[in-house]
Amino acid sequence: MPIDPIDVQKKLKDIQAEYAEIRMSEGYSTTIHLSKKMIETCKVGTTTQGSVRVYNKGCWGFFAFTSLDMVDYALQQAQELSHIQKKENAHSLSSLQTNVIKELTKTHIPLHTVSLEEKMCVLTEYNTILKDSQLVENTNVLYRDSMTKYLLCNTDGSVVEYDRSFCGLSLSAIAKDGAVIQPYGESDANYGGFEIVKDKHTMAEEVVRTATELVMAPQVKSGVYNVIADPKLAGVFIHEAFGHLSEADFVYENPRMKEIMVIGKRFGPDILNVVDDGTLPYAGYIPCDDEGIKPAKTYLIKNGILHSRLHSRETAVKMGEEVTGNARAITTSASPIVRMTNTYIENGDSTVEHLFEKLWNGIYVVGALGGQTNLEMFTFTPAYAYEIKKGKKTKKLRDCMLMGNVFETLANIEAIANDCTLYGGLGGCGKQGQAPLPVSSGGPHILINNVLIGGKGAGSRKTKSKKNSGNMR
Repeated sequence: MPIDPIDVQKKLKDIQAEYAEIRMSEGYSTTIHLSKKMIETCKVGTTTQGSVRVYNKGCWGFFAFTSLDMVDYALQQAQELSHIQKKENAHSLSSLQTNVIKELTKTHIPLHTVSLEEKMCVLTEYNTILKDSQLVENTNVLYRDSMTKYLLCNTDGSVVEYDRSFCGLSLSAIAKDGAVIQPYGESDANYGGFEIVKDKHTMAEEVVRTATELVMAPQVKSGVYNVIADPKLAGVFIHEAFGHLSEADFVYENPRMKEIMVIGKRFGPDILNVVDDGTLPYAGYIPCDDEGIKPAKTYLIKNGILHSRLHSRETAVKMGEEVTGNARAITTSASPIVRMTNTYIENGDSTVEHLFEKLWNGIYVVGALGGQTNLEMFTFTPAYAYEIKKGKKTKKLRDCMLMGNVFETLANIEAIANDCTLYGGLGGCGKQGQAPLPVSSGGPHILINNVLIGGKGAGSRKTKSKKNSGNMR
């Protein structure tokens, strides 16, 4: 990056503000998308961008730019904007941390050493595997990589520089048999080089095998079941249904959630611990957030009790709580907002085998196709499910949907296994138009009682666990 961090720091010393920051980046990226019949997208691009934020008496001034020559002008404009609407009794953003960080992403196969032709060749191999079934209606192979030089300087004296390399792959197949259509996909992405997407032939084989099995599988019958969620679905559930409710900007601006999300309130059993930790080496890893604050292991729920929430500088001051290093922006030209990093349920004290024996009869839900939330209400679609009889997996099931209230569901957690696994992917996380932000989520297998499942018709059977019973209506 041609601009010297020392020169940028000098510019900040002359600014009249309670707090100010300059972020800038230069990057190179590749996007390739293959379908069953054609190359949908193949593009390579470069970006230069950045922004200045200035805070004065409750008012932010923000100015984004696309040329590094515009830093002085951006500083002037952001400073003027910060004085437009001063607020009475505004919260002050005091100095918090001074961090000097310089970091380079470790790679085994650096992205710049792999040609576009080599990338296309590998992806075509995966696509050929995905197409290897008469039942496959369409395929999607999506590849993205990026190399970014990043600089942040702020009035706390922090200087954060890093060269980041990110690479990821998504493989999916859509199978069709008559009127039945079933999609299935897998994704992997992380900070590193081309090694992240190499040798994924087994993943492609698993995708096409699962999609073709599901198109022939019976539907889940609607009802209320005791269920076991696998680590991937457990992670998606805790990220989407609870993690977003733990983002302080959402809580602060929502009076009803303020009344519900009270620190010290019980939300689950003693065995339940939910964490957000940006220091872990997964897709949500950050050396520093976009306000110059180092990430930390933050317990959102500890021993079943609401322990903390995720904060930016501003939300921490407004709510009188500790800053957590969760102010993140999708690019340096976007304003940081409160976001998750690596969010997961910690290990419990049970084995996976014990959970299945405890469930005895019920449903095992696996993976996640998608979902939506509305405050505390959620709907999630697992990739597929299994019927469990006498503690054993039997037939694979399709068209399963989980519905409910997140707080009731957390309270109904019966047992947590000890096999925590985190997953990242190309999908990332979206909020306020900023997507896809790299994150990871996960957990161990969890046993939950009385979960409403939508599927085929209405059932009249009952499910029984060895300890308690759940009715399926």
